[in-house]
Amino acid sequence: MSYRFQSLPGATTVGLVCKDGVILASESRYSYGYFIVSNTAKKVFKITDNIGAACAGLVGDMQVLMKEAAIYSSIYAHERERDVTVRSAAKLMGNLLFQRKFVPYITQTIVGGVDEEGPSLFVLDLMGSVIGDKYATIGSGAEVAVGVFESDYRDDLSIDEGRDIAIKALKASLARDAASGGSLDIMTVTKEGIKEEIIKTE
Repeated sequence: MSYRFQSLPGATTVGLVCKDGVILASESRYSYGYFIVSNTAKKVFKITDNIGAACAGLVGDMQVLMKEAAIYSSIYAHERERDVTVRSAAKLMGNLLFQRKFVPYITQTIVGGVDEEGPSLFVLDLMGSVIGDKYATIGSGAEVAVGVFESDYRDDLSIDEGRDIAIKALKASLARDAASGGSLDIMTVTKEGIKEEIIKTE
C-alpha cells in the first residue's frame, strides 16, 4: 500500500515483511521543495533491539518522535519486565502523534520488527492512524517504489530477497524522483536483532 501527503518534504522510505524478518529502508537526501538541505540525513531509527522505524517528513520532527518512542518503550520493558511488541510500539507512536494533532509532527512513519508473533509492519500518518500491512512506501517517491513491490513482493520472501527488493525500489525512486537521493540506509530486523548498513549509490 502507498501513502503520500503533498505537503511533506521529499523522500522515499520503504518497508516490507519477510518470512524471517522485516526490512526498513530510506534514501538519505533531505530536501524541501527544490532545495537540498543535506544528502546525509538519517531517516531509519532503532527503537528497541527488535523494532525499528523509518520516516519521511521533517527530520527534526522524526528525531523527536523516535527518541520519545524509544524512551517510552524502555520504560514499558522495565515496568512490565517484558519487551514491547511491534503492535504496541506502533500504537504508542500513534498516541504520541495524535496528542500533537493540533500542532502535528510532520512525519509519516513505518514501524516494523519481530516479536513473539513473528515479523510485522505498520504504517502511521501524521494524525496517528495505525495501519498494518505487508509492505509500505511513503514520501514523494512512493508511487515509483510501490510499483516495484506490487511486481516483486511475495509472502515467502527471505530476508536477503526482501533486502534486494527494497534496494531496487529505492533505486527506481532515485532515478525518477528529484527530491530523493544520496545513499541508501538499510535496516534488517530479525529475531537475532537489528543490522544497519549504508549503501552508496554514486
